[in-house]
Amino acid sequence: MRESSMSKPTFPSRLLFLPGALGNRNFWEPLALELSNRAERVFMAYPGFGDAPAEPSFSCLEDLVNDVVSRIDRPTALIAQSMGGVIAVKAALRKQDFITHLVLVATSAGIDTAKLGAVDWREEFKRKNPHLPDWFASFRSDLTSQLKTIEVPVLLLWGDCDPLSPVAVGRCLMSHFPDADLHIVPGGEHDLAHRYPHLIAPLIEMHLARRNRISIARIQTLENSRFDY
Repeated sequence: MRESSMSKPTFPSRLLFLPGALGNRNFWEPLALELSNRAERVFMAYPGFGDAPAEPSFSCLEDLVNDVVSRIDRPTALIAQSMGGVIAVKAALRKQDFITHLVLVATSAGIDTAKLGAVDWREEFKRKNPHLPDWFASFRSDLTSQLKTIEVPVLLLWGDCDPLSPVAVGRCLMSHFPDADLHIVPGGEHDLAHRYPHLIAPLIEMHLARRNRISIARIQTLENSRFDY
């Protein structure tokens, strides 16, 4: 049986960092060094990407999702870049009782970004990285209808100079998540979280310290109903 929203953990004891489609596990290190949050840090690697050796048991994007889900066994915040945000959303949909917060940076999060002005990166990505599995480049599923079921606090971080995920994508996602904040970094491009860790870290710190607005509203409604004669 699933726990109710009001009994879910409030703050994370683990921060799970997910890189983008290149699988660069070092992407998040400058930001992690800036964070004072005392939760355990785990930097995900994708087998067959970056410097992580391929593993025969991994053959598709869903295998990466399963690997992330297997690490969510305690109150966890997912911090994800670009296509890592798709994995984060899919994992959060399966493990909401353990997810305390989401931080999504310059990602599609599983929505159609082309109609929002995003440049299609897939063909160039495959041309420049023929040695990488095509699991990210071939992903086409639409998760839009499921985003409203993710009730944890979501921080959306966008740059206003990112052609791969323009600000319109962040604004669209904010309208679909029930409890989301959008912060736009002037001059920020697709690598804004790596390039500006000193600007991003305080935003994430404040986000990880805040409570779920939906749960608070429900508790307040329950408390008020006790006096509703």
